[in-house]
Amino acid sequence: MSSVPADVSLASGKSEIFEIVLRFLPDWIQHVVLVLILLAVVASWVLKLKRKLAHRRAVRQGGPAVVPTTPHQGSGADHLGAYAPQQQAARQPSGADFLGPYAPQHRPAAQQPAPPVAAPQSSGADFLGSYAPPRAPGDAAR
Repeated sequence: MSSVPADVSLASGKSEIFEIVLRFLPDWIQHVVLVLILLAVVASWVLKLKRKLAHRRAVRQGGPAVVPTTPHQGSGADHLGAYAPQQQAARQPSGADFLGPYAPQHRPAAQQPAPPVAAPQSSGADFLGSYAPPRAPGDAAR
């Protein structure tokens, strides 16, 4: 005996929505949609089988196990053309390379000035002016 009542559907919510949408369509559209779905499933099986057979042949022949891509399946960088980044063998460019005259000047270590003495840090209250709360006597040291 089954523990699930007879009137409870075992179908998922997605399949129920699919069935409801199909019921509102004319019969000829229902048939076309179902045939297209069936063709998509069969095509995916055929492609999967084709890849599996190509992989087996390559392994058996001692060739590369990866099937070469077709001409129209390049990566996104293959389609950039003149906009593709130029390959540089010496070094990687940094963001400062594109700053032009605004790039920081590189100085030898002997010419670099000594780091400044730590000045007292300002707080948000320093910018409030007359609206700032009065400072406590111990706050002045901060």
